[in-house]
Amino acid sequence: MAADRRYLELDPAAFAEGFPDRPFRLRHRLADHPLFRMERLLELACALPERQVEYNAGTLAVSQDPALTPMTGLTIAETVRRIEECESWMALKYVERDPAYRELLDACVAEIRPLAEARRGGLHQAEGYIFISSPHAVTPYHIDDEHNFLLQVAGGKTVRTWDGRDPEVLRPEEIERGYIGGHRNLVYREGLAAHGTAFDLGPGDGLHIPAHGPHWVRNGPSVSVSFSVTFRSAALSREATIHWFNGHLRKRGLKPRPYARSAVADAVKYPVARATRLALDALRRGKAD
Repeated sequence: MAADRRYLELDPAAFAEGFPDRPFRLRHRLADHPLFRMERLLELACALPERQVEYNAGTLAVSQDPALTPMTGLTIAETVRRIEECESWMALKYVERDPAYRELLDACVAEIRPLAEARRGGLHQAEGYIFISSPHAVTPYHIDDEHNFLLQVAGGKTVRTWDGRDPEVLRPEEIERGYIGGHRNLVYREGLAAHGTAFDLGPGDGLHIPAHGPHWVRNGPSVSVSFSVTFRSAALSREATIHWFNGHLRKRGLKPRPYARSAVADAVKYPVARATRLALDALRRGKAD
């Protein structure tokens, strides 16, 4: 890729120090990209399958019960058209299914790849998400299961993050629950504020958010548009498989040793967990056929 076509400004030293376990800042050149103009986002939102568009009211609690998330009664198109005043939050998922967004996602991942693979090999499953939110909308306290580079395109937001490796912040059961069908939202407990870090983002700012790093977001006084460039690594997929296995064991009343508490236990558990997961996936596919 020619130097003048690069979208990201990545500091190799900051990347090596932060990836994959710590949040760190970066800069990007997407603030004026035509794919993020509101008319193009409206076209994308209406073209995506409805299951790939998540939207609801943006006036949420930090510790939001997902079963009680309020809706606005608007359609997808109405939400985008009225985003400035309808107090909504919207996520467009897997936007790489549109060829233009796939090209942009691939270009961003290609810039990240050399630095990321020096730290974690086997990058795969690149996926793109676009968030369109009303002024002051809140994204509740939650975790995600991928390496995430959040690029702020329009408007501003404050992202508050926590270290998911700290057992006082995140319990193993909370991670495991997400791998066996639980919602990404977490309960925000008293006392967590002292452990967190706040990052203010404006157009051109980016933030690496670690996998399983708890965070919540509050938008500023204008419409916010942001683009998440996400992917997995071989090590993260291995970790995910062990969390999945532990979650099912715990659901059955057992007390498995959490991931990363014992390298020996993880080494023994992983091939069993992987074989079990592959067999169940094959069984589900067979029933679907």
